[in-house]
Amino acid sequence: MVRSKAVSGACVALLFLLMVACFRPSIPISTGTVYPIDVFMENQTPDRPYSEIEWVAISQDDTLSAKQKADNTRMTSRGNDAQTKDLLTARLVLKAQKLGADAIMKVNYQYYTSATMEGYTMKGLAIKYRGD
Repeated sequence: MVRSKAVSGACVALLFLLMVACFRPSIPISTGTVYPIDVFMENQTPDRPYSEIEWVAISQDDTLSAKQKADNTRMTSRGNDAQTKDLLTARLVLKAQKLGADAIMKVNYQYYTSATMEGYTMKGLAIKYRGD
């Protein structure tokens, strides 16, 4: 009887650890940086009326470095971290500001990789608030 309680407790602890591991957050697109205009990700919308200006985008393709190719079984040194994504967002914001935008919405970031190349595309819709 004592042994089954110990096994049961161990099973509960293991189940808890597995649940925590499953809900571990991935690398976020932002670290909470504040930009000079409002930034709304693809699943967010402004709560005030706006007019669309135009889509803006940035992208880049790079050849993989020797370090990135060294371990064919993992891609641990590929992609952009949250700070780099913040810098990319800042570049996108600058493009929108040059168009006279008050905000940028539907911001979408996509990273892609192959055996020899990697790259990203980030785009968003520059908008101007109406009224006020």
